Amino acid sequence: MKATLRLDDQLCFALYAASRAMTATYRRLLEDMGLTYPQYVAMLALWERDGLTVSELGEKLLLDSGTLTPLLKRLEAAGLVRRVRRPEDERSVLVSLTDEGRALHERAQSIPSQLLCQTGMATDDVIQLREELKILTAHLVNDTSEKGNTP
Repeated sequence: MKATLRLDDQLCFALYAASRAMTATYRRLLEDMGLTYPQYVAMLALWERDGLTVSELGEKLLLDSGTLTPLLKRLEAAGLVRRVRRPEDERSVLVSLTDEGRALHERAQSIPSQLLCQTGMATDDVIQLREELKILTAHLVNDTSEKGNTP
């Protein structure tokens, strides 16, 4: 593949446009649940494993604490999570689901299938794309980490 400076030839722009379209689609799907997309992915991580520390959650979501803390404060204000300093390490904050946060899990069950319908793609194609994007992300994160720059 010959490298050009045409916008339509840029992988970064294709990913950027797809990300914006995906986020807008999630915005519509999550509206009645009262969640933003970043809040939704935080909730996904907590539904998968409740009781993560802020740093564990940040690693899982590839977010720094400066981005994650305000997001968690909003989820806490909405009554979906609770943040508690760990007695054995005051620097560490544990994030746990409330009963309301656990109940929201049931309401979110239809989101993945609704999103799949919105893509207009076959399930196998979406799975393949997701796996290729995971590989791309791993390569880019490793390359950035090796150069001393973290995402």
